[in-house]
Order: sequence, then structure tokens, then C-alpha cells
Amino acid sequence: MQLRGEAAAAQRVMMRDSTRFSILGPVQIRTPAAEITVAAPRERVLLALLLLREGQLVPVQQVISALWDTSPPLTARAQVHSCVSRLRQLLRKAGLPEDLVVTEPSGYRIKVGPEDLDAALFASLVERGRAAAADGDLAAGRDDLRAALALWRGRPLTDVDSDVVRAAAAHLEEQWTAAMALCLDLELQLDLPEEVLAEVADLVERYPHHEQFRGHLMTALARSGRRADALAVFRRGRALLAEELGIEPGAELSDLHRRILNGDATLLLPQAPRTLGRRAARCLPRDVADFAGRAELVQRLVGALRAERPEVIAIDGMAGMGKTSLAVRVAHAASERYPDGQLYLDLRGHSDREPLDPGEALGALLRQLGVHAERVPPGLDDRAVLWRTELADRQVLVLLDNALDTAQVLPMLPGTAHTGVVITSRRRLAGLDGALTVSLDVLPIEDAVELLRRTAGERAYADPASTVEVAELCGRLPLAVRLAGARLQHRPGWSVADLALRLRTANRRLPELAVDGRTVAAAFTLSYQHLAVPLQRLFGVLGLHPSGDFEPAAAAALAGLPVREAEDLLEDLVDVHLVEAPAAGRYRLHDLLRDFAAELACDNTGAVARLLDHYLYSVVSATKFMELSDARSLLRLETPPPTALDFATPPEARRWLERELPNVLSVSRLAAESGHHRHTCMLTRAVSPFLFGFGFGEHQLDLYERAIEAAVALPDGELEAESRNYLAAVYFRMGRLTDALTTLQAVIRIAEREDLPRLVGTALTNLAMLHSRLGQYPEAIASAEAAAQVRLPEMPPSLEFKLHSTVALVHTQAGNYPQALAANRRALAVARRIGGIRPFAISLGELGLVHLHLGHLTVATALLQRALALKKDSVNQYGAAETLSKLGTAYRLAGRLADAETCQRAARDQMERVADVSGQCLAANDLALTLRARGLAQEADWLNKEAFAKASRIGDRYEQARALHGLDRADEAVALFTSLGAQDLFALSR
Repeated sequence: MQLRGEAAAAQRVMMRDSTRFSILGPVQIRTPAAEITVAAPRERVLLALLLLREGQLVPVQQVISALWDTSPPLTARAQVHSCVSRLRQLLRKAGLPEDLVVTEPSGYRIKVGPEDLDAALFASLVERGRAAAADGDLAAGRDDLRAALALWRGRPLTDVDSDVVRAAAAHLEEQWTAAMALCLDLELQLDLPEEVLAEVADLVERYPHHEQFRGHLMTALARSGRRADALAVFRRGRALLAEELGIEPGAELSDLHRRILNGDATLLLPQAPRTLGRRAARCLPRDVADFAGRAELVQRLVGALRAERPEVIAIDGMAGMGKTSLAVRVAHAASERYPDGQLYLDLRGHSDREPLDPGEALGALLRQLGVHAERVPPGLDDRAVLWRTELADRQVLVLLDNALDTAQVLPMLPGTAHTGVVITSRRRLAGLDGALTVSLDVLPIEDAVELLRRTAGERAYADPASTVEVAELCGRLPLAVRLAGARLQHRPGWSVADLALRLRTANRRLPELAVDGRTVAAAFTLSYQHLAVPLQRLFGVLGLHPSGDFEPAAAAALAGLPVREAEDLLEDLVDVHLVEAPAAGRYRLHDLLRDFAAELACDNTGAVARLLDHYLYSVVSATKFMELSDARSLLRLETPPPTALDFATPPEARRWLERELPNVLSVSRLAAESGHHRHTCMLTRAVSPFLFGFGFGEHQLDLYERAIEAAVALPDGELEAESRNYLAAVYFRMGRLTDALTTLQAVIRIAEREDLPRLVGTALTNLAMLHSRLGQYPEAIASAEAAAQVRLPEMPPSLEFKLHSTVALVHTQAGNYPQALAANRRALAVARRIGGIRPFAISLGELGLVHLHLGHLTVATALLQRALALKKDSVNQYGAAETLSKLGTAYRLAGRLADAETCQRAARDQMERVADVSGQCLAANDLALTLRARGLAQEADWLNKEAFAKASRIGDRYEQARALHGLDRADEAVALFTSLGAQDLFALSR
């Protein structure tokens, strides 16, 4: 069938030749001079796949699947890159811009407009033909449809050998069939049966099961006076359907057969022109059957739409959050409230096409209402007036999907109270006054699991633990969960555990969450592409920050921006749901968005260095109240970066450290993984006072092992010795005294080899404390004396203080109280010279303990109370617990047993939190003495037994002896105490 006249034929040729790419037949590239066939099979597959997506992103994984089906080589990604390069060269040789093929972070796309691709032109002409027919112009509609059909040169992509591409192209043949059926219908209405007859007979032979084509042939035969032939066509069709499919013809074909059989005269007359309406008032997309979760929200929104005065509902959320699915479900559930129709329009706010202009959108909505094209005025304001007028006496539900912003949707809001409106957007539509706004979050884990079960089927029920893990690895994002379920559907040999392993071990989860061209990354890309350049730059570097929430200063450091500017940009990103704001001044990225952003900023070492500097200098400022020395000088730090925080008071510093500790630990790990070895060591050293104060032993082990590896990699002997010295302190706190001894000996060897006298003295001092804990008082004194004899250009005040304080501690435990007092007073003098809270608090606490042993209860109590307050301010939780326990002892000796028990129970709980095993023994033995004095002997015995077991395990003989004494094993206790060289046996019961 052809267009009548030479002009029509010329029009078809002109339209076909105007396109640059053709896929309605073999793949071709057209230029004004020639039609070029893509000879190389892989480039042909790649070009076909890109053109089928018509400018949308094609993920790398889908390209790999198209090129190699189920068995890609290990070098598949590299080969895809080469294939893209060769395709660009081919385009250049054809005289086309090679940048038509665009590389995105997660895939490729080709820049083609509707006029560049024959398939797109085909769709446009078919739509124009439908619209003309709907407006009653059957001849114009038929001409447009014939022009569309003339673009076809055979089966689409016949020269492409790829199952993936053939599956993706299947819809094209369906579109051709639908367009042909409509065209024949129009031609029969135009009373052209003879012209239709030959073509439709051939179509029935090619598509024997297509009942609409068979009906067209029967009608054409009947109108041509061949009634018997028409009936024979029906009989053959019925027999074919029965034999091959086991079914009867449909109602419409059967009714046509009955009318021909009965000689219905109306069949012989041309039908009156009828509007081929597109059911404009029933335009909602289908409601997905496996929708899961958000039951309460669905009920609330349906209730709002069913109300006498329905609300405007605005649903916003990040890409993949299920906004459209939710809106469609709600709209279908409330549809009976709107008998005059339900309209739907994709506003393309975040799409690979330009967002719909409000005037263009109003034109589309008016057409859905059945308003003829000639009645639609050209101007936006006039269209808005007509829109409101048409809605004035109708009960209509309008679903405006994928809105760009408030300005785009405002002209489409109705003027009457009986029209329901549901809007979805990735941006918060704050300008919609009076609207019911809903910001979607990720699914609760129960709903995410249910969605995975519905999409994946029985396997998800069979392995509940793996199903929960997959849902969590998908970030409970509905799109990601749905794609994970689809992956399982397409891989019947996989278990849910197999998918969990792939998601868990993949370098990036995003490539795994892709099915048939639908990907999480593509959804994120559309959001990213619509950002202004400053927002794109900031979002990209945010992917370098470890998971968890962060403050604006960290984002400013990454981006190299002033903090205020970074905060403003973060708020803009919150508005478009690319960043979350869980609390005022705190921001975070969804895990999958962070993966996406990390791919955008894969090689940004400058941003990482700025982030590490930000945290390093901020931590140093926060821990200055907890230090015995000036960490900035020790670490040789220069001027702080502009984003670094400076803290004026200990409470302010403590609050920041408690809030930011997860980030500091994660950033330290990032420094190690990214090869910033010096930052790894310095961050570890900087945060140590806080970690020791709170007893995060398990974190410290991990930190110091990485710091030692980094120091060795530099190599830097000083940093290695410093890191090993702190590792020994962690072992000491954990009760691993043998490991602590071995590590300190290694520190001394390294420090002597590298000529680091400060670290030699520090390690010897720590060795003295270790010997004291083991009850080896002569060795402890010898180590302290050796530390004092280390030759230094100038004794650092922090080392001098520690030396005196350690000597005092040894003498206190040995019962040499005059020597202990003297050493403590020397330590106190140094503490005053240093000027920090921490050393002063330590000295007061040790002096209070000596006075407690000497029986000076009033002095001891005052000193211990003051030390306790200062230790709390300096964030020394271990020291505070020790002092609190000894304050309880002072209260017990003064007869204040209730106060003593309160203090010592709190001290014991605090020692458990800071994970200091020796401290736990001390607190348990102290509390046992108080409880026994209160007549609670059973609990006291239990505490002494616990203390004895722990002290025996770690080798703390001092606390072993105290525990034995409490258990009424006095002889053993005295023998052990005497073997230590302890002079004051009364200390066993003090």
C-alpha cells in the first residue's frame, strides 16, 4: 500500500533520508553521500544497542552481555572500551562527530534526537497519525501512518547477532504490527477495501494468529462482494487456532463472522468517521502486582484522595525510592472517586530528554481530556485557563510524575476542589502551599525482604538470612531490591546466598544491580546530570568520605570550599535527595549513592589529602585537653587548614570526639588504604588520648597495627617506634602483659638504633609501669632509673612528669609512702609547669591515694574528689574510674558505707566499659571490701573470685593477693604480698 501521488512518495523518501541512523532493517549509518553498513560484528552490536536506547544510558554490564551473552572473557571491560573507540573512529570516517558516543561513569550513551533515528521518526509519525485520527481527520492519520510504515526496510536489526539486542528490539515489531493494524482500520473506514485486500491477505499469511488482520481481510472481502471467501477466511482461522493453540476466536472476530453470515448490510457501507480515542480519561500506568510495603502510607494517601476536598499530594525522594510505583498504586486505589477519568503525564524532570515545558505539558493533558487540537490555545496562560475550565465540572485524578520543580507543576494545578492531584519528584517541592508532602525513605527491612521475596520467588523464602543480607546490601532501596530479585529470576542456577556473595565481595555493588538495561546507576546518573556544575563537583567528592554522617566542614575540606558555601550546596543536594540530612548540621549519603559518587571521583588524591588534614588537625585540637604534651609540636604540624576545628573547652571537644569518632577511625583506615602512610600514623597518634580515656581497645589494636605497617612502608623509624609504644600501652590495658613487654623491648631497640632518646626514655618509663603491674618492684625502679639517665638535649616535660609519676606509683604499691609522696610532689610541680588538666589530675589522684594509705582521710578525700572532677573534664575515663573507686575506699574507712558502695559500683561499671582488666580487678576488690563491711558476704566473695581469676590470667600479683585476702585465704595472700616486696600488709584490706 502506497501514499497516493508523487508528492507523498517524495515526502517518504525525504523523511527516510533525513535520518542519520537506521535500525528498521539492517543497521546503517546514513550521510548525504552514502548509506554505510557497519561491517565489524561487535561494533554493529554496540551501535544497535546504543540506538535502541535512543540516548539513554546503557550500563557496561549490559554491553558485555550483548557482546558475549553468558560467557564474557576476563578482559571484557577493556574490550568494550576498545570497541567504543573503534565505533567512534567509524563515525568520524562517516563524517559524523565522534563525540556522539558519550562515556558516562557507569556506561555509554549515544546522542541522537528524534530526527536522527528512523525508529524514533517512526514512533513520532505513528503518534501524529493517531492524534489526527482521534481528531476525526482519518485521511491525514492514514497518510502519517503510511509514511511511518514506509521507513521499514525489513525486520529490525536483522544483521545483529546478539540475543540481548534481539530481545531489546522485540518491541519494534510489535509497534509495526499495531501501526499497520490501525492504518488498515483507517483505510477500511475510508472505504478503500480493494486497495487493502492484497496487502492484508499477505499479512494474514505472515501472521496467521493475528485476529485483527484476519478481521480486516474478512471485512475487505465482504465489501468486495466475496462473502463466501470472507467466511472461509474465518473457518481457516478458527481451525488453525483450535489445532495449534486449543482456543476459539475472540469475541470481536466471532461477532464479525456472525454479521457476515447473516448478511448484515451495514458491513457493505463505509463506516462513519469515528474518533479513535486513546482512552484519554483512563491513562494511569499499570499497577505492579508485586508492590510491597508502605501499607500505612498507602492507606493514608488513598484516604486523602477520597476525601470530600482531596488534597494535592507531593511525593518526593531519591532516585529508585519507588515514588512512581507508590503514586500509581494510590491512584488506582482511589480511582473510583474520580469517574470522569484518571490522567497521567511524565513531566521528564529527571530524564535523558528535556523536561516538559509547562505549556507543552498542559497541551498533552488537554488532549488526554479529549480536547481537539484546534481548541488548544498557543500561550501558557491561556492553556492553563482552558485546563481549569475543562476540569471545573469533572471529577478527575491527575498524576504528574517525575516533576522537575514547583514552577513546572504550578500551572497544572486545578482551580476546583474536586480534582485530585498526585505529584512525584526527586526534588522537595517546598513551594506547593497547602500540599500534603511525603518524603520517602528506604523501606523498613521487613518490607524490603517482602519485596525481594515477591520478585525472586521461592528461593528467597528458603534462605531467610541471605534474603535479609541482600536487602541490606541493596540499601533497602526499592529499585535496587527489585533489580536484585530480577537478577535471581534471570539466573535460576543462583541461590540467594550466591547473589549476597556477589554484592558483598564486588568492588562496587552498582554493576551487579542491573537487568535488561535497567540499572540503579542509570537512575542516579539522571539525577546527577541535572545538577549545576558546583553541585556536581561537591557530590562527586562526597563519595570519597567513608560511610556514615558527616559535618559541613568535612565536605568543605573534600571540595576545597569555604564551610558556609559547602553547607549551602549540601542543603541544595538534600533538596534533590542526593544527600540526606539526618539531623541539623549532619549529612550522609545512601550507601549506593556513595558508591556512585565514588566512581565519579575515582582519582582525586587532593580531596583525600584535604580530608585527612581536616580530621588530623581537628582531632589534635580536640585532644589537647587530654595530652601530657603538645601533640602539634610532637607531630610537627604546620598551619591548620581553613576547615579544621578549634575547640575552646573540654566539654566541647569531648562532644565532637564522641560524635566524630566513627569518622576518625574510618578516615584513618582510608589513609592506610589510599597509601597516605604519614597521615595513617599521625591520625592514630592524635586520637590515642581519647581512645585510651574511653578504653576502645579493639579499635586501638586495629589502628596501631595499620600505623606500624604504614611507618615501615615510609620508612620512618620514629613513627614506627611511637606506634609500637602505643600498641604496648593497648596490650597493657587489655591485660596482655607479655605482649606489652615484648613490644616495649622492640621499641627500645628501634629507638636506640634510630638515635631517638625521647622514645627510649618513654619506653623505659612504660616498662617500669609494666614491671610494677607484674609486682616486680626492683625491676620497675631499675627501669625508671634507666629512663632518668637517658641523655637528652632537654628533658621533655611530658616525659619528666611521666617518670616521676611512675616512680611514685611503684613506691605506693610497694608501701614506700615517703618516697611515693616525694615523687608525686615532683610530678605535681612538673604538671603545674606543663599547665594541662590531665597531668594535674593524675598527680592529685596519686597524692590522694598515698594519703589514703597513710590514714589521712580528710586530705585524701579532698584530693580524690578534686582529681575526679578534673579527670572527668580531661576525658580520662579510666583514671576517673580508678579515682572513684579509691574515693569509695575513703568513704568506707570514714564509715560512709552507702556512699562507698555507690562510688565503687559506678567505678566497676566504668572499668568494664573502658576494658582495662587490671582496673576491673582493682574495682572488684575495692567493692568487695565495702560489701563485706555491709554484710553482703556472698556478693563480696563472688567479686573476689572474679578479681582473682582475671588477675591470675594477666599476671597482676598485687590484685591477686588482695583477692585472696578477701576470700579468707590470708596466709596465701600475705605470702604473695611479701614476695612482691610490699611493705604495708594493711594495704591488703584497705
